[in-house]
Amino acid sequence: MTNILLKTFSEDDFELLNNWITTNEDLMQFAGSALVFPLTKKQFFEDLKHENRYAFSVFKNEKLIGHAQILEKENSFLLGRILIGEKQNRGQGYGEIIVEKLLDFGFKKFKNKTAELNVFDWNISAIKCYEKIGFRINHDLKKEVQINNKIWTSVNMTMGKLSDLLIS
Repeated sequence: MTNILLKTFSEDDFELLNNWITTNEDLMQFAGSALVFPLTKKQFFEDLKHENRYAFSVFKNEKLIGHAQILEKENSFLLGRILIGEKQNRGQGYGEIIVEKLLDFGFKKFKNKTAELNVFDWNISAIKCYEKIGFRINHDLKKEVQINNKIWTSVNMTMGKLSDLLIS
């Protein structure tokens, strides 16, 4: 069993995170249009000052392999900025474990009973991962962004609290 842990993001982890984000497209996929390439420590930590944002470093067997965040909103909590840094660590099922750990944190910490996330519609592997966990596409919420003369469409996905889903 692979040991995946989420630990509170440390300033020491920024350099490696930033090394994983090498293009404007990487940053758009990671943070949407909220951050500007090239990512700087100042803008990243300014963004983290939001009182309802929780940032995590993802470790596999004590090696930093990724990043994830969760943001408490009024009626839900938003999973986001999920990144598995090195390509050889992708496609190993770690994303599913990370999302499950974020959901566990969110459903225990927040009163909200709905989790949500946004994902670009072309990221089929991520969408399948989220659907496997129980997220469903909210067809009413889409957002388009332009990057390098291309339009990327993000879709919103939601799920209710696991215990509520089992009762209904």
